[in-house]
Amino acid sequence: MARRAAGGAPRSARAAAAAAAAASPRPPREPFRAPRPCPPPPVLLLLLLLPVLLAAARAGALEVQRRFPSPTPTNNFALDGAAGTLYLAAVNRLYQLSSQNLSLEAEAAVGPVADSPLCHAPQLPQASCEHPRRLTDNYNKILQLDPGQGLVVVCGSIYQGFCQLRRRGNISAVAVRFPPAAPPAEPVTVFPSMLNVAANHPNASTVGLVLPPAAGPGTGGSRLLVGATYTGYGSAFFPRNRSLEDHRFENTPEIAIRSLDARGDLAKLFTFDLNPSDDNILKIKQGAKEQHKLGFVRAFLHPPPGPPPGAPSYAYLALTSEARAGDKESQARSLLARICLPRGAGGDAKKLTESYIQLGLQCAGGAGRGDLYSRLVSVFPARELLFAVFERPQGAPAARAAPAALCAFRFADVQAAIRAARTACFVEPAPDVVAVLDSVVQGTGPACESKRNIQLQPEQLDCGAAHLQHPLSILQPLKATPVFRAPGLSSVAVASVSNYTVVFLGTASGRLLKINLNESMQVVSRRVVTVAYGEPVHHIMQFDPADPGYLYLMTSHQMVRVKVAACAVHATCGDCVGAADAYCGWCALETRCSLQQDCANSSQPHFWTSASEGPGRCPAMTLLPAEIDVRREYAGMILQISGSLPSLSGMEMACDYGNGIRTMARVPGPAFDNQIAYCNLLPKDQFPPFPLHQDHVTVEMSVRVNGRNIVRANFTIYDCSRVGHVHPHTACTSCLSTQWPCFWCTQQHTCVSNQSQCEASPNPTSPQDCPQILPSPLAPMPTGSSQTFPVRLASAAFFQSAALECNFGPEEIFEAVWVNDSAVLCNHVVLHTTQKSQVFPLSLQLKGRPARFLDSPDPMAVEVYNCAVGSPDCSQCLGREDRGHLCVWSDGCRLRGPLQPLPGACPAPEIRAIEPLSGPLDGGTLLTIHGRNLGRRLGDVAHGVWIGGVACEPLADRYTVSEEIVCATGPAPGPFSDVVTVNVSKEGKSRERFSYVLPLVHSLEPAVGPKAGGTRITIRGSDLHVGSELQVLLNSTEPCTELTRSETSITCTVPGGTLPAPVPVCVRFERRGCVRGNLTFRYMRNPVIVAISPRRSPVSGGRTITVAGERFHMVQNVSMAVHLIGRQPTLCKVLNSTLITCPSPGALSNASAPVDFFINGRAYADEVAVAEELLDSEEAQRASRFRLDYLPDPQFSTAKREKWIKHHPGEPLTLVIHKEQDGLGLEQHEYRVKIGQVACDIQIVSERVIHCSVNESLGTAEGQLPITIQVGNFNQTIATLQLGGSETAIIVSIVICSVLLLLSVVALFVFCTKSRRAERYWQKTLLQMEEMESQIREEIRKGFAELQTDMTDLTKELNRSQGIPFLEYKHFVTRTFFPKCSSLYEERYILPSQTPNAQGSSSGQETHPLLGEWKIPESCRPNMEEGIGLFSSLLNNKHFLIVFVHALEQQKDFAVRDRCSLASLLTIALHGKLEYYTSIMKELLVDLIDASAAKNPKLMLRRTESVVEKMLTNWMSICMYSCLRETVGEPFFLLLCAIKQQINKGSIDAITGKARYTLNEEWLLRENIEAKPRNLNVSFQGCGMDSLSVRAMDTDTLTQVKEKILEAFCKNVPYSQWPRAEDVDLEWFASSTQSYILRDLDDTSVVEDGRKKLNTLAHYKIPEGASLAMSLTDKKDNTLGRVKDLDTEKYFHLVLPTDELAEPKKSHRQSHRKKVLPEIYLTRLLSTKGTLQKFLDDLFKAILSIREDRPPLAVKYFFDFLEEQAEKRGISDPDTLHIWKTNSLPLRFWVNILKNPQFVFDIDKTDHIDACLSVIAQAFIDACSISDLQLGKDSPTNKLLYAKEIPEYRKIVQRYYRQIHDMTPLSEQEMNAHLAEESRKYQNEFNTNVAMAEIYKYAKRYRPQIMAALEANPTARRTQLQHKFEQVVALMEDNIYECYSEA
Repeated sequence: MARRAAGGAPRSARAAAAAAAAASPRPPREPFRAPRPCPPPPVLLLLLLLPVLLAAARAGALEVQRRFPSPTPTNNFALDGAAGTLYLAAVNRLYQLSSQNLSLEAEAAVGPVADSPLCHAPQLPQASCEHPRRLTDNYNKILQLDPGQGLVVVCGSIYQGFCQLRRRGNISAVAVRFPPAAPPAEPVTVFPSMLNVAANHPNASTVGLVLPPAAGPGTGGSRLLVGATYTGYGSAFFPRNRSLEDHRFENTPEIAIRSLDARGDLAKLFTFDLNPSDDNILKIKQGAKEQHKLGFVRAFLHPPPGPPPGAPSYAYLALTSEARAGDKESQARSLLARICLPRGAGGDAKKLTESYIQLGLQCAGGAGRGDLYSRLVSVFPARELLFAVFERPQGAPAARAAPAALCAFRFADVQAAIRAARTACFVEPAPDVVAVLDSVVQGTGPACESKRNIQLQPEQLDCGAAHLQHPLSILQPLKATPVFRAPGLSSVAVASVSNYTVVFLGTASGRLLKINLNESMQVVSRRVVTVAYGEPVHHIMQFDPADPGYLYLMTSHQMVRVKVAACAVHATCGDCVGAADAYCGWCALETRCSLQQDCANSSQPHFWTSASEGPGRCPAMTLLPAEIDVRREYAGMILQISGSLPSLSGMEMACDYGNGIRTMARVPGPAFDNQIAYCNLLPKDQFPPFPLHQDHVTVEMSVRVNGRNIVRANFTIYDCSRVGHVHPHTACTSCLSTQWPCFWCTQQHTCVSNQSQCEASPNPTSPQDCPQILPSPLAPMPTGSSQTFPVRLASAAFFQSAALECNFGPEEIFEAVWVNDSAVLCNHVVLHTTQKSQVFPLSLQLKGRPARFLDSPDPMAVEVYNCAVGSPDCSQCLGREDRGHLCVWSDGCRLRGPLQPLPGACPAPEIRAIEPLSGPLDGGTLLTIHGRNLGRRLGDVAHGVWIGGVACEPLADRYTVSEEIVCATGPAPGPFSDVVTVNVSKEGKSRERFSYVLPLVHSLEPAVGPKAGGTRITIRGSDLHVGSELQVLLNSTEPCTELTRSETSITCTVPGGTLPAPVPVCVRFERRGCVRGNLTFRYMRNPVIVAISPRRSPVSGGRTITVAGERFHMVQNVSMAVHLIGRQPTLCKVLNSTLITCPSPGALSNASAPVDFFINGRAYADEVAVAEELLDSEEAQRASRFRLDYLPDPQFSTAKREKWIKHHPGEPLTLVIHKEQDGLGLEQHEYRVKIGQVACDIQIVSERVIHCSVNESLGTAEGQLPITIQVGNFNQTIATLQLGGSETAIIVSIVICSVLLLLSVVALFVFCTKSRRAERYWQKTLLQMEEMESQIREEIRKGFAELQTDMTDLTKELNRSQGIPFLEYKHFVTRTFFPKCSSLYEERYILPSQTPNAQGSSSGQETHPLLGEWKIPESCRPNMEEGIGLFSSLLNNKHFLIVFVHALEQQKDFAVRDRCSLASLLTIALHGKLEYYTSIMKELLVDLIDASAAKNPKLMLRRTESVVEKMLTNWMSICMYSCLRETVGEPFFLLLCAIKQQINKGSIDAITGKARYTLNEEWLLRENIEAKPRNLNVSFQGCGMDSLSVRAMDTDTLTQVKEKILEAFCKNVPYSQWPRAEDVDLEWFASSTQSYILRDLDDTSVVEDGRKKLNTLAHYKIPEGASLAMSLTDKKDNTLGRVKDLDTEKYFHLVLPTDELAEPKKSHRQSHRKKVLPEIYLTRLLSTKGTLQKFLDDLFKAILSIREDRPPLAVKYFFDFLEEQAEKRGISDPDTLHIWKTNSLPLRFWVNILKNPQFVFDIDKTDHIDACLSVIAQAFIDACSISDLQLGKDSPTNKLLYAKEIPEYRKIVQRYYRQIHDMTPLSEQEMNAHLAEESRKYQNEFNTNVAMAEIYKYAKRYRPQIMAALEANPTARRTQLQHKFEQVVALMEDNIYECYSEA
């Protein structure tokens, strides 16, 4: 059974079997029903289902219905029956589950938290703690329901046992904050005692119980009874070697009643609510805590409160007082404590200690102290009894479960003991009965004393009083004898059903046991089911309050709902009632086993038969007549129905014969128990056929009531006439002896059922009167001879005149001659045989046909023999005389003639072989002698076999005439050897000698083995091969099996033992005495398997599974097998005494399956399971603790998925292997890569990639080598390595060698002359390398430091005070619809140049033609407006517009830019009618989808190549503008600011644009430019501010400085209103008298390598804090132009652009500038990425999230449209739909926005920001893609940079799509209303006439094609659209160009 199963998992096997049994009626025995054709079941399926069905049958009494797995260990659970809710508390988690199906409704995390057991709870405001707090798990200690206040009380182990009050119905919400947050009133004072409620250690016990408020007003609210184990100083739970400060003693009593009135004064919450408070607690004195270590088991109320009102309820605490450490005599004591509750409104609220009284509970059998179960484990209160599970503690933790027992105590006995104790304390003191608990702080005194003149009232006897001593302890325990014993019991729950008590017992190994007890408390039945193997069942189990047919229990990691009875597995009434399950009974009219409540009318008598009534009350039926003659007529049948059935009178009844054949039935009147019914018989024509060779047929008949067969019985139909056919040789005898009333007619030779059918002749009346042959012996006759045989007859006088024949077989018939009326002769019988002998049966028959035989009750036969066959030697031939064969030996065996003499003697015996050749001295060896002429009969050799002088006794049953003698050797006085002689009148001797020897044994190994058996032992000795039979016995009785032996050793397999102990080993020859040797074999405890890892395997198997455990040194062989899906078991290897490795077996499918181990050939069974065999041995053996999860085999490919790899021999080879994602978690050593037969050494294994290299040369004999990778048994060839160029390499190498030889002389000379120079150069190179290494180290250190500090710096410096400069909607639309260079239309409009106004800002935003007036001369306006109006009406005609678009798109010269332009113009023209626009777009999209679906649907919407695709882009832009502005705008703008801020923190080359900080590798400044910040004090009269401190870098050019100053001053002004850098001058005041105008180029500029270097702050040596003034220039100096457009051949800023190209040409002296490897600066990409990561994450989350107040209606509408279109076309591939959605929204709209922020904001998008945004956009594209990123070391950095984040982003995208899918669909009306609102919001923003005029130009250009398309369209033709179009042309054509030329 699976250890983990989902809460809604499929039903278990037994449930499936039960359902199957319930769904189909019981399969009756069908003697005659016609077989229905059905295919044979697959054999494999039956084999697979067999264990499941067996399990269902065995565990039929219980059924696991639902499970909920918990990832952390479970602690407590509580049931809310009224709400149908279950609350489950686990470590760090709380769950709210539906009680019916355990589905999750809510959950809350409550840990881990930072805590210390030495610190006060942090909720205590005045407490501080110097001890370190560590992350601590929160173990739940109390989970109690307070339904009156709607609370769930939750207490955990953290914060000193802190409690929370959570909301009933929503466990995730805290209902009452405690300590409460300070309200407006005075704050609540919190004390530690209010917080320290539960035990603060995971292993310390705590119980809680909500005490209901007493009835009546003013009685206060609920209270909480808490019992908690002491964990303070001195206890085993207190941290050792720590402070002696203890917060537990004063603040946490062992037992307390606390206030739980959440509606009252919160200042009293969790306080000890009675005054004085100390009296409401029970606290053990500090000095007595060592002797009173209390462990709490359960708290409960009894009887439970509620109607009907009866006896008062008491609160009980079940607890244990642990044994004292070091005291061997000390035993754990089990206690039951009782506390009184307030009685009504007027009742006194008793203090806890006043009423507290405890008594011991003892569960002990009669076998002395060894049968004492002292520690209480679990209790369950029933109506009158308290059931308790006790265990006998063991000295040390053992593998076996602790012995445990179930005892039952009467609550009446508890009540009587309490009253007697109080009487003995206060009225008649008896010191040995009761004592005052002096160990309690709140106690009254040390001893009982008589209260004179006081008469105790019953309530005082029950609950004590303030003036009486308290608390009390009863000294004598309440005793009970065990009802049931079993190991490992851990919990109990009890129910009373009918006359039974049903007890459910959980075990420590995860099983649930159900036992039924009768009224005498005797076990009548038991069943067991495995709930969660190996997981202990929690000590509290509860029945479902709403349906007691279900039981809830908790294991260490699961919550389980168990059906208390699975009655449906019992198919018959006998099985059902005989199972003795109190819950199950037979529902008679429904013919099924069921719970009583599931049976209709079960409350009425006889409808439901319970188990207590016994199987004798099951419905039964008797039929009259039970035997029917096939030849008689019957009026009907009488049915006698008995057993428990309701009266059938008045019910619809029928008799059912099967196969749809029914007859009417009726009941004469009402009756019970024995009812009579009448039924019509089955019609004769529907009688079933008689089986072959049978004279009767059995028919099953059922009584059918209300459509169900409720009871059945059989009757027989017989036919007397068939008797003679069935028994032809005994026809008369069989007829008269059959069970049917039959008669024999001699004249007709037939059997009849009516004697009147016989003719008048003497007919026999008994079998002895039948004419029959009397048997007599006949002598054997030789083959071919003629003989006459006499045959005697009896009662044959009637046949004396009849002609008879002797029949010896079908072809052997001879004449019979009457001798007299009692004898005939078979004359001249000649029979032949080719066998040694053959028996011919003899019978007499009347002449004629058909054959009629005289009866032969004892058949006669004659033996015919052939001497020539089967007698190869003399002895065999003559030996046949004993059988009556008259044979003689004469050159062979022949028939002896009548005159031949009697046979003489045979030759001497010839012994050919003897075996064995040796035997023990004691004799008894079965010696087999093979030969010829070894006697004619046994008597010949009875005393004639000898071995020397020792006789050998032949065995009669093993003697074969002449050929073989088997004799038992006699004992010999000593060892000797001699031949074997056989004396048969003559003597024969063997050639071989038989030896008597003395076998000896010396040693045995191994001498130890597991008691499960299976150990192969070897016994060493001498002469161990002798004799015919060898036995090895252990303990004198158990045989050692599978023996093999040689002369010096015996090997055999040891049987299982019962106990771990030594046993003697006996070696016994020929079943005589044991060979001396004193051999002993010691049985040891079995090996134990603790765990296996890993628990996953590829389906091919072969993965190495490590098995951990103990005592593996005794394991000789071990194998591993997998249930159901496993292939062949695999052999394992023992590494040491604790480790075994096994290759996992292959599997048939991907699934999880149980694993079995076979140790030394024996199936491994857990010792706990073996110990529980008394519960159900088959269940225990069947359970498998370990499982293997089989996953698909891993898949590999080369990095580029190529199938051929070229390689030149001799070169190093490194392979990069791509690995598909799998869940196997394989380690590096589990991979094997081979190239041919050469192993490839694996260096790196990551999640997706394997790197390996070959260190040896590959052989060139083969041109191609396969590259294979192996994981376990799985092999995959991923590519072929092609070894190339070997012949060419040889030729080339010869040429090269020749040249090298020639050059070597020259090289030697050069080397000698330059060696000194090289030495100097080498020293210099070393210095340079050290310098380079130092620079690299410094650069990496700086990068790391920057990465750590940038996030903080950027957040501080980012200033958002200016707000977000959004563009107006109309500018957003024009920029989005008509981006630069995207359409021919847009290129016609050149934006006006911006001239600065007086304030230095430019004239504002550009004016787009669509936003202004339609500029045409007034003279043309009337016709133009009329034409445009008519054209507008045409465009608003759907048929015209669609034909118009399709006609234009079919033109080859209608380019993509024209299509985009047309789509944007149509969007502007129809902006006021977005509903109509949307419908047009959808129709065009349907056409596009049809076209794409026929080709490759995944490519649809990938690009913008059609009008409709651009229309979709525009539609998305319009619909998403609100979302863009309200949700995405802010994080997008913050990201832009962050990018700009980060770029500006480092150096930026003004000419190349490359910067120190960037996301784009191409724009990375790969130089180490030292840049220092400069804070400048700048004054500027502009943008509303006078002076500011501006931060710049000393490497900035003056233009860069101006831009930073403008940005600082104008940050609250839109960018379009800023002055430009070339419009301002910057002046530096070096002193009060000196100032300089700062420019990029001037006379002071430096020239380097022929280029002018731009001036920087460092060039001018401007210091920190310098004063600068900026002002608008009077005249713009355009001589320089834009800096980035300068000629790089003449100018440079930070780096020379051609450094890298020119470097090789420079001399060594010229290249002295410091340079390092440029790749090390790639770390700056990571630094920038890390700094910007938060802003990017915020942006992506904003784009891919759904706001509840503003759901994306357009996205939902369009995605639903795509899904609808895919469904219509049968496109079910989810990838295709994902691609369509991605292409329509993220890639079509959001990527466009991400790359073009200037569409949304009035900002300056620099080239560098554009480069960074392209990397971000690429990351967004990758996130929306579904294809795997194939990344390697050569991949571009813009993909590598965000590779780690892409999987997380993908999850967000998929979640977004899923959320969209789950939104409520929009109707067309809702969407149209939304679109109409969007149209209304931005009406009159655009001049639609301008758009219409531009659209008309396309119409004019393609007029003929449009006309032809309109003519071809039937709808257009019918509505005369072509004529209307001609009218438009007529109005427009004459003057449009003239008017436009004027305009």
